[in-house]
Amino acid sequence: MLVPAAVVFDLDGTLIDSRGDIVAAVNHALSATGRRPLPAQLIVRFIGDGARALCARTAGLPEASDEVEPLLSEFIAYYRTHPVEFTRWMPGAQEALEQIADWDDLTVALCTNKPRQVTESVLSALGVRSRFRAIIAEGDVSERKPSPMPLQWIARVLGMETTRLVMVGDGPQDIESARRAGARSVGLLNGYAPRERLAEAKPDVLIPTLFELRDVLRRWRDVTVRLSSVAR
Repeated sequence: MLVPAAVVFDLDGTLIDSRGDIVAAVNHALSATGRRPLPAQLIVRFIGDGARALCARTAGLPEASDEVEPLLSEFIAYYRTHPVEFTRWMPGAQEALEQIADWDDLTVALCTNKPRQVTESVLSALGVRSRFRAIIAEGDVSERKPSPMPLQWIARVLGMETTRLVMVGDGPQDIESARRAGARSVGLLNGYAPRERLAEAKPDVLIPTLFELRDVLRRWRDVTVRLSSVAR
C-alpha cells in the first residue's frame, strides 16, 4: 500500500453525535405528514444509509415510494433550520482534526450519506466547513456508501489514487465503501452501529474512539515509508 495521503471522515456517529437533531427532524416529518412520532431508540437504528432511506424506514414505506417525498422534504426543511440544537462532537473528533492538520502531507475530506443541504448547514453551524478539502454528501453522485463511487469521486477531486485514502467511519457502509474502492478503513466502535455489525464488516483497524486515530495513521505512514525505502 502507498503512504496515506488523505483521511476521509464519515460525519454522523464518527465526527458528531447528531442523534438528537436527527430524531427531532424525523419526528417533525412524521407529525407533519399525519404519522405518529417514534421512540428515539428506534429511529437511531435506521441511521446510516441516507435521509431518504431513513424517512422510508421510519414510515414503513418502500424507499422508492412517492409517499417518501413529503416526508423527506419536511425532514430536510426542519433539519436545515435546526442543525445543531442537540449535536455534540464525538470523543476525540476535534483533536483528531487538529492533529491531522499538523501533518503537511495529509489532507482531510468528508464522505457522508447525509443530504448536501443539511450537511452544509451542520458544518457551517459548527464552524468547520473550511476544514475539509473535499466534501461529498447524499445526492452529489448517483450512488451513496457502501458504493465505492463517493470515495472514487473524492480521490479524483484530490488528484490521487483511492489506495491513498483512509476512510474513517462507524458503520458497515463506510467499511464496505472503502473496501470496494481499494482504500484503507478504520472502524470506530463508539458510533451508532452495533459493535458486532461493524466488526463483521472487517475494517483494517478497529479503534474505541478517535483519540486512537493518530497512532494508527502514524503506524501506517511509518510502515509504508520503510517498505518503500527497502524496495528502492
